[in-house]
Amino acid sequence: MPDRLLMIEDDAALARMLGEYLRPHGFELEACGTAQSALSRLDRGADFAAVILDVMLPDLDGFEVCRRIRATSDVPLLMLTARGEDTDRIVGLELGADDYLPKPFNPRELLARLRAVLRRRSPPRAGTMPPPLRFGRLEIDTGSRQVSLDGSARSLTAYQFDLLVALAESAGRVLSREALMERVRGDALEAFDRSIDVHISRIRAAIEDDPRQPRRILTVRGTGYVFATRQDQD
Repeated sequence: MPDRLLMIEDDAALARMLGEYLRPHGFELEACGTAQSALSRLDRGADFAAVILDVMLPDLDGFEVCRRIRATSDVPLLMLTARGEDTDRIVGLELGADDYLPKPFNPRELLARLRAVLRRRSPPRAGTMPPPLRFGRLEIDTGSRQVSLDGSARSLTAYQFDLLVALAESAGRVLSREALMERVRGDALEAFDRSIDVHISRIRAAIEDDPRQPRRILTVRGTGYVFATRQDQD
């Protein structure tokens, strides 16, 4: 069975072309030309492996659509943004998008990013469940892909979860932004790309007692980030 994708895009020709390209690769694309029609499909319980969302839509702003989807679903979400618009990318990530791709894009890159997002969501094979990572009151279960603080579940996107795991598995070691990007997404960080910083900010909001004075993920100025080995007050 092919993985079903929902594309929210008012360019019918682009959606048709992408659907034809993705079909031989194991994906079945359903396109909605308006935000309202797509949200209606999701509200009716339609099950999709991932959502491809354009920022520019005729009836609703794509960021508002992202916010509404994230209010009820953690479905993997890839946003399409205007080329060169860093603001679009940053806002999309802040609202919970897993990844972004600037227009115009190469379908091969979109396919690669989709596969990466879905791979991050795939559960591990039976018998390979690793033990949770524990740091005081914080627990990171890489098997179930759940994060909890004081036993209370914390919500992260798949990309943010993988960033947190990359940091936690290297606790005490400083990781540059470039190294984090390569570990999680497998590509180099673009010049002036702030996506890592945005994701770290969202992770801190989820796991820090006071995100303005973090004790778990620390910034090393001019270098990157380090996950603290000791995080809670004695």
